Order: sequence, then C-alpha cells, then structure tokens
Amino acid sequence: MAARCNFWLPKKKRFCANVPLGDSQFCGNHTQRSDGQWIPCPIHPSHSVLEENLQSHLKRCPFFKQAQSLSLQPFYQEGINAGKEEEEEGVQNFSSEMKRNAVRAMTLFEFSQLINKIKSVHASICNDIRDSFKIPQACDIWTNRQVDRGLPFQQKHVMQQASILGNLEEFGVLKSCEDNVVSGSVKSDTSVDKDDVPAVVEFGAGRGYLTQVLADCYRIKKILLVERKSYKLKADRSLRQKENVTLERLRIDIEDLKLNAVESLQGVPYLATGKHLCGPATDMTLRCCISKQCNQHNDASSESTCHLIGLAIATCCHHLCQWKHYINKRYMLDLGIGKDDFNAITWFTSWAVDADHGSDLCGTGWSSDLQIREKEHVESDLNTYDEVKDMVKNMKAVDRAIIGFMCKDIIDFGRFRWLKEHEFESQLVKYVPSNISPENRLLVARQKC
Repeated sequence: MAARCNFWLPKKKRFCANVPLGDSQFCGNHTQRSDGQWIPCPIHPSHSVLEENLQSHLKRCPFFKQAQSLSLQPFYQEGINAGKEEEEEGVQNFSSEMKRNAVRAMTLFEFSQLINKIKSVHASICNDIRDSFKIPQACDIWTNRQVDRGLPFQQKHVMQQASILGNLEEFGVLKSCEDNVVSGSVKSDTSVDKDDVPAVVEFGAGRGYLTQVLADCYRIKKILLVERKSYKLKADRSLRQKENVTLERLRIDIEDLKLNAVESLQGVPYLATGKHLCGPATDMTLRCCISKQCNQHNDASSESTCHLIGLAIATCCHHLCQWKHYINKRYMLDLGIGKDDFNAITWFTSWAVDADHGSDLCGTGWSSDLQIREKEHVESDLNTYDEVKDMVKNMKAVDRAIIGFMCKDIIDFGRFRWLKEHEFESQLVKYVPSNISPENRLLVARQKC
C-alpha cells in the first residue's frame, strides 16, 4: 500500500490522502519546511497553519473579514452562552478520544460500578419518557407531498419535522391550524394582530427546512435562522417569497449569540426551535433563550427585550457534550455524577447507534442481560487498559445500545429539570419511532401562565 501524507485534516477528520514527497512524511501541500508545529487557526479551526507562520496567516486568513465583521455586531458577545467551569479555569474540551482513553484506563471494578450507577439513576428518574409521535392535520400538505416539487423531500425528515410541530400544537404553544389551512394553502389573513403570531427562531438551522414546514403550515410573521456554517440549497429563497413574512439569517455560533440584542426581535414574542441540535448546542440554546431573560425581571429595560413563549428542541450527538457547557451540572452532582463520570457517560452515548433500530430499544422494557464481571477491590493496574477495552468489545451490540440510550436520557432529563426549575412547563418525549431516527428525544416547553 502506497504511503500517505501524515498531515491531519481537522475538518474532514482524516489524514491527507496525497503521496508524500521523497523521504518526507508530508505531501507538497503540507511539507513542513522546518520542525515547526502545525496548529489550528485561532480564527477558524477548520484549517491548520505552521506555528511559525501564524502571525502572517492571521492577516490573510479567508475567515478574518467575516470574524471581524461579526465582532462589530451588537448581538455578538464571545462565549456568552458557553457556561463556565466552577472548579478550575482554562479547561479544554474533552475529545471523544480523550473520553475513550479515560474509560479504558478504569479498573474493571470502577467500570462495573459506573455501569450500575447509570442503570440505577435511569431507573429512578427516567420512567415517564412517553411516546409522542404526533402528525398534525396542518402538516398534510407536506406529508401528502402537496408542496412545491422544487423543495427537497425526504419522508423521514418530514415525519420528524411534522411531529415536532405536532407536539408544539398539542402542548399549546402553536395554535391549531384548522382555521388557518384552506385547500392545502395557508390563509393570508393580514387582519390578525402581529402579536398573536409569534416570531420563530430556529437554532442550528442548517438549510432551514424545519422552519419551511412551519411557515407552510402555520401563520408566522418573523423568521430568524441561526447557523454558524454556510449552506447551499437553503430554504431562504422560498421563505422570502412568502407574503407578510420577514426573514433574517445570522451566521454566528450559538455560543456567542446575545439574542436580546437582535434588533428585529425587540419586543416580539418568539418560539425557539431546533432539530437535532448537536451536543452542547442544546445547552447553549437553553442558556441563550432563558438565562438572560430570567435575569431581567427586575430590569426597567426588560420591556424592550425579546420574549420566549415556548421551545421545541430535538437533541442529538450527546457524545459531543462537555461538562463546561452542560446546563444543569448541579443536578448531575446531586445524582452522584461528577465531571469524570459525565465524560464517560457522554462517550457511552455513542453506543446507542451500534445496534439495529428496527426494534424499539428505547421502549418501556429497559431490562438487559448485560453481565459485568465485578471484581471486588481491583487494585492492580496491570493490563487494566486492555481488560476494559476487551470487555467493551465483547459486549453485545444491543446491550451497548441500551446503556447508550440510558446515558442519553440522563443527560436530557437534566435539561428537562433545568427548564422546570426556571418556571417553564416542560416535557421530554420520544417524538418519532426509533426506526425513523434513533435520535428521537424532544424537549418541549412553554412559559407558565
């Protein structure tokens, strides 16, 4: 097999596939002219640069102008929604590799104790996560494919989008559209007071098709799409063609978004949505929408700020969650789950996608035949790394998946509890069957009357 360039591509998560030059370990594009170290660009980590060339690169980095322009916006405040580490400062995020290595460094006794703790915690707090697959009548124009054929259509995504909206409608956040939808199209009723129809802020919007379904099936006036990446084939063009609808797209990381400073949302009640908000993005979204709002009750200027009336967030990618960003660390600590256990639990969540999801692994029956060999007082470190590694490898895929789903539920239940603590009526439900998507947990909340 031909040699390959030894340069790691962070964005693609693989090594460069080009052939190295001569005796070098790198190709022509990545040849190190000295023994200097390659580091991620501080402006945008999608690319790397030699440390010795960093200063000159910063002046011509293609992302420099974008970052500079964003920093001047009133709604930009670096790290405002990131959360903080109470016990120590400057802690780096833990990669999946770091989490995996920490798990494999455990003794068998420590590993079995953690698994037992997960099962015990889940049994005590996560018994009422019910199935709630709701397809509202208002979404018939999408589920029956009566929409513009130019719009992309995938059955599994439409089912997820429709069920998110159906759960919002059942929970009383969205009004029933029986009077809004006539012959497969939405009424254009300009006599309705604009305050009766909430604005919609979609976090992690991607191409924006969750909001597209919402705009086609319900009456909305304002749309704000929040996404840090640039996408082609967005729903923006279709949304801009709708009458009486204003659309704004912010290219910004949720971590840095000061929502109360967005001019178009001043004094406007809004609904927050997000489909598959990866890892800590869910925690940042909750902090972005609620924390600052709750702190302004005694502020005379709070009347001019935006007002959250409800939210629906479909969570996913729990393996990316970080202790620093997690929204309800206090609740985890009360359960006996500290930072190290949390990192291990987030790594276990990746097991949830190991098995066949044609059968509902996350149903009511959580009992497992998983047998963990417990050794009392395992003190020796001899071959511990390989022992835990081999034990994980020998576990059945279905057993790993059950533990993975338990870990996901524990993480999401902490978020659910945080919403209740902040005086929001909330639910944590399974909004689609696992054969449509194994990432099927949905947080729904509304402000108490």
